[in-house]
Amino acid sequence: MIIIHATFQVNPAKEETFLNAMKPLVEASQAEEGNIAYDLHKAVGRDNVYTMVEVWRDQEATAIHNKSEHFTKFAASASEYLTAPLEIKAFAGEELPLS
Repeated sequence: MIIIHATFQVNPAKEETFLNAMKPLVEASQAEEGNIAYDLHKAVGRDNVYTMVEVWRDQEATAIHNKSEHFTKFAASASEYLTAPLEIKAFAGEELPLS
C-alpha cells in the first residue's frame, strides 16, 4: 500500500478557485482502480493549508494516477493557487490488525 500526503499552502485570495479545481480531481481519482482513499483535509489552526491524503493499492496504481488526464491537468495549474511549493511525502504502509 502506498500512502501519499500532499500539503498545499493556498493563496487566501484563490482558496475558492482552488477548492473548485480540486473537486473533479478528487472525484476522478476516487474512481480509479487501485485507489483506496483520496481525501482533501483542511488543517485546523493553519489558515489556508490543506492536505490531500491518498492511499493506493500499490506503486503501479500510483504511477497510473500520476499519468491520468485529471491529475496532469490539475498539476499543470496547481502553482497558480499556492503561496509555497507543494510538499509531498510518500510512505509504504501495511494495514495493521487492531487489538
